[in-house]
Amino acid sequence: MKFKNLIIALLFLIFPIVGIAQVFGDGPKYDPVQWTGEVEKVSETEYILHYDAVIEKDWHVYSQFTPDYGPQPLRFEWIHAENADYTLDGKATESPIEKEYSEIFEVEEWFWKEDARVSQRIGLKDNKTTLIKTILKHQSCIDVCINQEFYIVHDLKKKEVSVFTDFNDFEAFGVSATTEVKENKMEPKSKDSEEKKGLWTIFLLAFGGGFLALLTPCVFPMIPMTVGFFTKQSKTKAAGIRNALIYGISIILIYVVLGLVVTAVFGADALNALSTSVVFNIVFFVLLIIFAISFLGAFEIVLPNSWANKVDRQADRGGLIGIFFMALALAIVSFSCTGPIVGTTLVQAASKGGLAPAVGMLGFSSAIAIPFALFAMFPGWLNSLPKSGGWLNTVKVVLGFLELALAFKFLSNADLVLQAHLLEREVFLAIIIAVMIGLALYLFGKIKLPHDSEVNHISVGRLCLALLTTAFVVYLIPGLWGAPLKFISGFPPPMNYSESPYGVGSTKNGIASTDAIIPEGAELGPHDLLAFTEYDEGLAYAKAQNKPILLDFTGYACINCRRMEERVWSEPEIFNLLKNDVVLISLYADAKEDLPKSEQYVSETTGKRIKTIGNKWSDFQIERYQVNAQPYYVLMEHDETNLNTPVGYTPDVDDYEAWLKEGITRFNNN
Repeated sequence: MKFKNLIIALLFLIFPIVGIAQVFGDGPKYDPVQWTGEVEKVSETEYILHYDAVIEKDWHVYSQFTPDYGPQPLRFEWIHAENADYTLDGKATESPIEKEYSEIFEVEEWFWKEDARVSQRIGLKDNKTTLIKTILKHQSCIDVCINQEFYIVHDLKKKEVSVFTDFNDFEAFGVSATTEVKENKMEPKSKDSEEKKGLWTIFLLAFGGGFLALLTPCVFPMIPMTVGFFTKQSKTKAAGIRNALIYGISIILIYVVLGLVVTAVFGADALNALSTSVVFNIVFFVLLIIFAISFLGAFEIVLPNSWANKVDRQADRGGLIGIFFMALALAIVSFSCTGPIVGTTLVQAASKGGLAPAVGMLGFSSAIAIPFALFAMFPGWLNSLPKSGGWLNTVKVVLGFLELALAFKFLSNADLVLQAHLLEREVFLAIIIAVMIGLALYLFGKIKLPHDSEVNHISVGRLCLALLTTAFVVYLIPGLWGAPLKFISGFPPPMNYSESPYGVGSTKNGIASTDAIIPEGAELGPHDLLAFTEYDEGLAYAKAQNKPILLDFTGYACINCRRMEERVWSEPEIFNLLKNDVVLISLYADAKEDLPKSEQYVSETTGKRIKTIGNKWSDFQIERYQVNAQPYYVLMEHDETNLNTPVGYTPDVDDYEAWLKEGITRFNNN
């Protein structure tokens, strides 16, 4: 009994414990500082740009000259578009400031209260320049500090100033179809499209999980019981349909609320870090192992009986409240079967961030609610349902084997991030093969588990699934000797993370020979492509080789990164472009190696302490591209401006090839 209670506590406490720091770390969501501006014309080629701030009472904004090791100072980023050619005349001047010694930072702080003016003199190089675009960043503090960012445009011709808080509006202001902003270039529409596609994938996978949960012994037998209840309680057919709809909506509402709770607990910024966190992955490895053992029949994960009893009493009240509590009773009573699937769905969705957990629960609950509602509306359909029996437990056991295989993916993620090489590709595949062999033997009836019924023969459907599992095992086995296994690319560790990176008995056959001299800051990446892991060294090498730069924001535990490398980069046309026409710089956003103390700093973008190499590259990506997702690809000039629009996960080989060729052609034509 103590073990069961421990499991319950783990299930209900793990999500808040992991996310609580992010919840309490969030600062105010309003803007305590408002910026305006002014254009002052000195001559035909000289202007003074004024930036004026109104600061809310008791708040401070820190001067650009505030001493080091104190609060973050105000700073500018000057956006030079093709129609803006000018020079800065010295440092921006400031209105009077206040100074006060800080016991916290042990330095003298320089700051403004109530209002501030910062002025920058510029000189025009031509008479075509009309718009000056700047990004103004600063820290606003009271009892807490928040980072603020404003996008400001000075129109020299109209002597008007526009202030934006949305980068997309700022970027589009005054930009014609042929004008290219060379810094902070991004494509929000494609990013939104990728996010929507990802949410649809989560919804469909969760819907499939909900359908499997429907076929478990805790849920399926409850369909006729529910239909009987509505048939007796509803006086007319219309009332029965109405009550069934309310029942279905209540089921969806209960699970979506659970998803929204997870969404609220896990902040979007924290999720990217959590998905690559060693602790996070090991915790969920243990959690999924417990789920799998439960499904295999060792024990049941159940909620306290007192919960079900209290809910049942509320369901007896009738009316809308009674129907809602009936739906809640279904969720509680069926928890021993649905809990592991719900937990797995939430784990997978939580690692995606944003509304993914809520979308996942919407898909899961819809698959359960729709059949219950339809059978309640049309009781005659019950005659077409298969009878309950041992096949329901078979579904549950199959899910247990799948949970077991999935659990080792989380352990693999932790090993990849640590680069510990304890669970390399061959070991990982051996474990998955063993699990799948166990599943195949179970389906063939050679293995029996605690809750299985006695059967004299296996069904045709079970035989087909057993044969399919056996075929999958046969497909996996060559992977132990170096086969690429593209069908499951991204799931096992990459080819270069193995005991025999080139296959058993094979030698190096990539682009680099064994005696090749690898430049400083570089290594042999996927398919032996020369990849720099240090930005400055890669940039210098690209200049020396006179090639464009392919900036690859990636991660050791990034599944879509591996899919791109194994399915797209391996194609001959892509491989040749990466090998011969670009210099690859791969920056790992989840690298855990500590930066030297002298190189650690506080991010001006997020306000977080940058301690590891992964922190550094993640902060670099956020600051320059306003994106924190992997994979993310940028083709760059030697002056670090973009050759075309950066892209994320692009599984279509033709699309990725066209994108590469577009940037390379622009570089060669410059």
